[in-house]
Amino acid sequence: MVSVADDITIDAAPETVFEFLDEPANHRTITPAISEISNVEPLDDGGKELDFTYRLVAVPVSGHLVQTVHDPPRQHRFEMEGGLSGELGFEIAAVDGGSRVTYSATYSIPGYVISRVVEPFVRRYNRSELESTLANLESELAGDAGRPAE
Repeated sequence: MVSVADDITIDAAPETVFEFLDEPANHRTITPAISEISNVEPLDDGGKELDFTYRLVAVPVSGHLVQTVHDPPRQHRFEMEGGLSGELGFEIAAVDGGSRVTYSATYSIPGYVISRVVEPFVRRYNRSELESTLANLESELAGDAGRPAE
């Protein structure tokens, strides 16, 4: 299993961050390795399920996400199935007029041999991807700090 996590403080209200992350298309905007999001379906609890394609290094990996936690404005959590299986999520906490966003993911790489050979490289790649995603989220929401959520 590969586990990565990082956090960032953003000058935007937790409600604004939560609502931005609640829109699947926005994940394609902030996550450089996501090349496609499709078949988005709402769940009864306000969450979503969807299909995605993620470029793992240079290899496209398709999968399916089902939101297991949809807790406005505090948390999004998903179970991931397909080419990558595991869990990922965003936790959002109010801090000093803004939000601390923690992004974490735990997943397995397909194939025992492949995972042994590439796991260290993939771990570094995904750490960089996670940092880029958080920085892009901050950039996307920088102008919305004082704006109330709609």
